[in-house]
Amino acid sequence: MRVLVQRVSQASVHVGGKVHASISQGLLVFVGIETADVDEDANWLVHKVVALRIFSDMDGTMNLSLNEVKGQVLVISQFTLHAKTKKGNRPSYIKAANPEIAIPLYEYFIDRLQHEVQGSVKAGVFGADMKVGLVNDGPVTIWLDSKSKE
Repeated sequence: MRVLVQRVSQASVHVGGKVHASISQGLLVFVGIETADVDEDANWLVHKVVALRIFSDMDGTMNLSLNEVKGQVLVISQFTLHAKTKKGNRPSYIKAANPEIAIPLYEYFIDRLQHEVQGSVKAGVFGADMKVGLVNDGPVTIWLDSKSKE
């Protein structure tokens, strides 16, 4: 399971031309699920995302976590995080989980976040054509992978 975390001052997702969800200060989290992922992968990532000390303290040092700043989270499913580009120019998504596997784990990830995050947790629509808007604060963008624990 992979996530791409962006610290944002605001983010939103549009589905069908209408705002589906939006947040102010917090994290935009893109989630990619592969066939081999299980609940433990989601649990590890939730803990890391919530504990990341990437918000500025009074001295301007990135030293505070999401809950310490009472930040919000917007979760977006993104199978393209598992793109393989080694061969040719057209990415392969062979490792990306099909919806029967991915949807329950995506929903589990969101549920775990809702239990760990003090602010609100919102999400896009799995599998939908979404338009995501954001103001990356910093910019701060961090890649986490539950298989490599990086």
